[in-house]
This record gives sequence, C-alpha cells and structure tokens, in this order.
Amino acid sequence: MTQTIAITGATGQLGRLAIAALKTRARGATLVALVRDPAKAVDLGIEARAFDYTAPATLAAPLKGVDVLVLISSSDFNDRAGQHRNVIAAAEQAGVGRIVYTSILKGDASPMLLAQDHIATEAALAASSLTATVLRNGWYFENYTGTLAGAIAAGAVVGANASAKIAPATRADFAEAIAVVAADNAHAGKVYELAGDEAFTMAEFAAEVAAQAGKPVAYAPMPQAAYADLLKSFGLPEGAAMIFADSDAKAGEGALFDDSHTLSRLIGRPTTPLKDAVAAALA
Repeated sequence: MTQTIAITGATGQLGRLAIAALKTRARGATLVALVRDPAKAVDLGIEARAFDYTAPATLAAPLKGVDVLVLISSSDFNDRAGQHRNVIAAAEQAGVGRIVYTSILKGDASPMLLAQDHIATEAALAASSLTATVLRNGWYFENYTGTLAGAIAAGAVVGANASAKIAPATRADFAEAIAVVAADNAHAGKVYELAGDEAFTMAEFAAEVAAQAGKPVAYAPMPQAAYADLLKSFGLPEGAAMIFADSDAKAGEGALFDDSHTLSRLIGRPTTPLKDAVAAALA
C-alpha cells in the first residue's frame, strides 16, 4: 500500500532538501508539503496543504490520511515546544501512524539552552500515543560557512568555542537521513545521534578557509558575553544572540561532538567533508 509522507516546514532550507531526497528514497510514496503559504510551495511539484504550527484548531484536517509525518522543528523561538505540542496533538487526532522529529544532538543530555525546546518535544512525543523516530541532528555546516565572506574580509572567524572539536554535517546530509527513516517503518521507535564523520576545531576550520581563499584567516575565540554582543551588533535579536552564543560556548564543552558515524551509516555514504563544505560556500 502506498504511504503518504507529509513534511512540515517544506519550503524551508532543510524541508526542500528533505523533499528532494524523499523523491529518490521513497519513490512509491505520496508526498505532501505542509506550509504556511501553499503558494510558496508550487515549485516543489507535490501537493501542498496550509499548515500553521500556531493555529492548533486547524492542524488536524491537513493531516488526514498521513501515514508518516516529518516534523521539522520550528524556526520560531517563540514557544517552539508549544508549537510542536500542537502538531503532536493534531497528529494523534488525525490518526497519523508515525512522526519523524528533528531534534538536537545528545537530546536531554545536551547542555545547550537551544536544547530545552527539543527536550520538551521529545517528552511530549514519549507521552503521546504516537510512534516516533527521533533524529538528533548536530550542527549544520552552513551555520559556519554561511558567513565566510565576512570572515575572509575581516581575516578572522569568531566564536566562543576555544578549542573543542565539533562534527557538523550539511543540511543535505541531514535531509538524506530524514528521507531514509521516513521511507522505512523499520526505523519506528528509534533515536539516532547524527553528526558528521569528520571532527575538527574552529582553528582547523579557519585554516581550511584560509587555504582555499588564499588569504590569511585565523580563529579568534572570545568570551560568551562578548560573542553575544557581537551577534547583536550584526542585527540578531537579543534572545537569538544569547542562544547562539550559548550554543557556541557549550560546543566548547563538547556539545556538538559525536564520533559514532551513525549519520553516514544511515545514509549509506560518507558525510560531506570540511574541504568540500568550504569549497561549496566559496564557489
């Protein structure tokens, strides 16, 4: 029987990549994009249904007939856990068979402030009647490579992680994992810790950027509070700046390191290496 797989946040950066991966990994499935504005999902080439995490009374209807729901965590920091609980309750009401949730590396063991919403969501899933697959995603390479132009111009990569190793992967790597587990119910009830195969320090990251850019780029670690102030000076709201500075500082305590290689085993290929991620950003 054909499965119907629905993806929330389908027009976001991770959502679009997950749909592209599902078209390959789940060829026999019916795919549905769940988005705030279906008009923005026309180019995805699949059915799009209106879906707003913050409007709980409207969420069950678009989930009718959905076998697997991919719940990509909200990018809205205003009561994310509450938004996720709205989706979980609607999925129960609609009779969804399984939820695939994108959580954070280490889950309830993560010291990051950012982890609190994910911990609450995992608890809500455990307390629900739904079967779940939890993907505890590490950091995206794009969190670092997205600002390389400014770093190269300034001659420095900055952050609050002094020397600890991190193990990021690209959004495309994580999207492949979403597709793999959504397409196969053998992953029901599983929790996966996902990170890149290659671990490195931020100093090593800066050295790779310098080598490829042909310009001097060093890593300049700074105290967490100073880094938060710097992020605010770049235009980030205070709350977001505090969360990202905390995340970077906790990365300095190992919060973004994992050497299990679970992600590469799950997707059946090595994760994107540092040199390729930097090269793609500089292309």
